Amino acid sequence: MLLLAVDTATPAVTVALHDGSSVLAAESQVDARRHGELLLPAVDRVLSEAGAGVGLGAVTDVVVGVGPGPYTGLRVGLVTALAFGSALGVPVHGLCTLDGLAYASGLEEPFVVATDARRKEVYWARYADARTRVGDPAVDRPADLTERVAGLPAVGAGAFLYPATFRDARAPEHQSAAALAGLAAELLAAGRTEDFLPPLPLYLRRPDAEVPKNYKVVTPK
Repeated sequence: MLLLAVDTATPAVTVALHDGSSVLAAESQVDARRHGELLLPAVDRVLSEAGAGVGLGAVTDVVVGVGPGPYTGLRVGLVTALAFGSALGVPVHGLCTLDGLAYASGLEEPFVVATDARRKEVYWARYADARTRVGDPAVDRPADLTERVAGLPAVGAGAFLYPATFRDARAPEHQSAAALAGLAAELLAAGRTEDFLPPLPLYLRRPDAEVPKNYKVVTPK
């Protein structure tokens, strides 16, 4: 098993290689505006750092964070993962980005994960422990969550942005493809392929750009 994991659903552009037992190499850069510029060079460096004999052709599975996340950054990782899967002829497994953050936390108690959804909102989900999400991810204003998350630890950048709501913010702040790959390796080893998601974007919001209604069609004379 050799997993290539990527995630660009948050400001972190993150890549990792996992052999089913441990992480061979990983890299993360936090830059919300350069996902497309940073991702492929990061993949190349991770492959180089993994050691002699480890190349792209040895990858058996691709793992990608499907969000929730902003439109542009999220699609960079998904399109790249699908391109690798098609070129290599290997399966592409989707995982919720929030699940990767939860897994990295290692918490064994109820908690929440919150990432920055912009527009003064957060993407968030509740967890029973680091491997068990309770319910579906959602997007809300932090002020509307204060009572619902009271007393719970919170991980992710959204927790650090809104301390009035998430009063017990903890690491990790940013997504890690290493954690995403570790979670995927556990699922594959256990034969739990049904726990993966399709490699499609999880937006939770309608797009900002829409076709105007009742627009006038201009036809040539």
